[in-house]
Amino acid sequence: MSDETKSFTLQTASFDARFPNQNQTKHCWQNYVDYFKCINAKGEEFAPCKQFYRAYHSLCPSEWQPPQQCY
Repeated sequence: MSDETKSFTLQTASFDARFPNQNQTKHCWQNYVDYFKCINAKGEEFAPCKQFYRAYHSLCPSEWQPPQQCY
């Protein structure tokens, strides 16, 4: 067994005042749309785009998501 351990930080989407209710469907959709707008405008390597990616993967059910890409 290796002495090296990889650190993994689990994060969920932060609070968004535009979506205060329990149902997070609109929050999911907005992060999904914002992610694809961001990568189309700035490219996939633009760091703020990854925040939208993590948010929609955290909020949206896996059945709603396209095949997963690892970041």
